Amino acid sequence: MRQRQEHLDGLSVSLLLACCLFWGFQQILIKTTVPEVPPLWQAALRFIGATALLWIWCVLRGVRLFERDGTGPAGLLAGLLFAAEFACIYLGLLDTTASRLTVFLYTSPFVVALLTPRFVPSERLGTVQWVGLVIAFAAVAVAFSEGFTGQTSARQLRGDALALAAGTLWGLTTLVIRASRLASAPAEKILFYQVAVTALVAPLLSLALRETWSLQYSAYAWGSIALQTVVGAFASYLAWMWLLRYYPATRMASFTFLTPVFALVFGVALLKEPLTLQLTLALAAVAVGIVLVNSKRKPATA
Repeated sequence: MRQRQEHLDGLSVSLLLACCLFWGFQQILIKTTVPEVPPLWQAALRFIGATALLWIWCVLRGVRLFERDGTGPAGLLAGLLFAAEFACIYLGLLDTTASRLTVFLYTSPFVVALLTPRFVPSERLGTVQWVGLVIAFAAVAVAFSEGFTGQTSARQLRGDALALAAGTLWGLTTLVIRASRLASAPAEKILFYQVAVTALVAPLLSLALRETWSLQYSAYAWGSIALQTVVGAFASYLAWMWLLRYYPATRMASFTFLTPVFALVFGVALLKEPLTLQLTLALAAVAVGIVLVNSKRKPATA
């Protein structure tokens, strides 16, 4: 039986880097696929596929998804928070820029760091760790600062508010998982609650927004959706849920600041966007912040 760890080790860091690297690439996939596949319909296809894959995985591995273990209420709450987060992200993109949304979305680690220690005292961060968190967030804000130039409209502020709500919901989802019976549930069951609820909610939101549904897409669009489903919504999220069960959420959250910076790096590599000194410094600062957040606290003296 694997024991819960107080600090991140080589395995967890490797998995976190792999997840954040793909999530950064996934932003490029979504961005380049939206002109052909509407965003919420794209999300619906993605999570319906992920739910089916996860179900097959659990059948093959003998994981009992519907066994009564007291996780139902917390699982449904986590699923609703997860679905609401994605709804806020996609709706927010209708009113604000991707740059602004990214900055507000990545306030999530602060929600985790502020609230989780109230329920799980071992997750409390010290002064050095808080400094690291602020440095990493500031680096992301600087990397996307161009999106904050110009006049701000009421519509844009509404989109910003939805992005901030999405970041808060992301943090609250992590809190529910860590502070409830889900903390000891199999990673597959934790993820199933989230993808299954989102698979039900996303199509309804897509219909409400009158998105055009179709299955006649290009090979690139289907390849993008397949990667988002198999690697993104299934494999990487399953790895994240497994990590949440065995490692500190507050320290894991700091790694998510790499995702938007990796997205910019992929933009440079794949979309021929310019490589700026701003981006290089942001990546370095995020790395420094992560190191500080994951430094060991000194034991208190008597």
